[in-house]
Amino acid sequence: MEEEIFKNRIDLTELSESVQKIKAELGKVIVGQEDTIELMIASILCGGHVLLEGVPGVAKTLTAKLLSQSLDASFKRIQFTPDLMPSDVLGTSVFNPKTLEFEYKRGPVFSNLILIDEINRSPAKTQAALFELMEEKQVTIDGQTYPMEEPFLVIATQNPIEQEGTYRLPEGQLDRFFMKILVDYPNPAEEIDLLRKFNYASHVDLSGTVKPILKKSRLLKLRKTIREIVVDEELLKFISSIVLATRNHKQIELGASPRAALALMLAAKVWAAMAARDFVIPEDIKTVGIAVLRHRIILTADAEMEGSTEDEILTELFNSIEIPR
Repeated sequence: MEEEIFKNRIDLTELSESVQKIKAELGKVIVGQEDTIELMIASILCGGHVLLEGVPGVAKTLTAKLLSQSLDASFKRIQFTPDLMPSDVLGTSVFNPKTLEFEYKRGPVFSNLILIDEINRSPAKTQAALFELMEEKQVTIDGQTYPMEEPFLVIATQNPIEQEGTYRLPEGQLDRFFMKILVDYPNPAEEIDLLRKFNYASHVDLSGTVKPILKKSRLLKLRKTIREIVVDEELLKFISSIVLATRNHKQIELGASPRAALALMLAAKVWAAMAARDFVIPEDIKTVGIAVLRHRIILTADAEMEGSTEDEILTELFNSIEIPR
């Protein structure tokens, strides 16, 4: 009985119902990708930026666009190319001959949800233009600061295979992404369902059926609710142990940052909230852990030569640390 009272300390009914409705709306078009969709919804509920990595044709861009439709929020897409300049993204000051003054013309980043397609296609100068935007959610031009309207979120995509003509993302920028989500091929059954669904209709036809579920004001309130989710002291130590282990692992050259520890705690909170629980359990941390940490560590040269991957090492690391009971 006491446990039941504790579980009901925070009313998470609306949050869990909203998540299910969003998943149902996206399911009108997207086949499979349940894990990807759940992790993206978790990131949006936390206000964290998302990096989607997958080969062409696995619906990375489509999923991001449909997710924005379900949020009743403004959406803009930016295609990153090698000749893209920072002013093309952030905007620039233009001289107005009528007023004889320079006026700031806002770039496409001024929206609630920004989709950056193939983020690693643009050079370092354009990459650096996103640092302030992603961390402080503002743009500074000619000494003037322009804040983004909340909610504000960046979803970026990249192709892990075709690396010719691409620029590796700086570690400082990777660390600003709340999660890195790997989008894989559908399984055979899902691919057959995909063929059935689009036998007589295109994704363009079905995209119009996705309706907005969450208003912006409600999303901001839910974010405050997520912050109230309880994380036991022993679980805080568990998170710290995980992050510390990445810094002392023999196959990891660069371990996770304090920002990664904060992100892991918040991700565990939202995962618990999505399960209609107002307290975190160890399984929440383990479930979201790899998506939160995989882009925040750098393997040693020897580990890469041996064919080890970030996911394999993190899985081994999670299994080696004693779970609090």
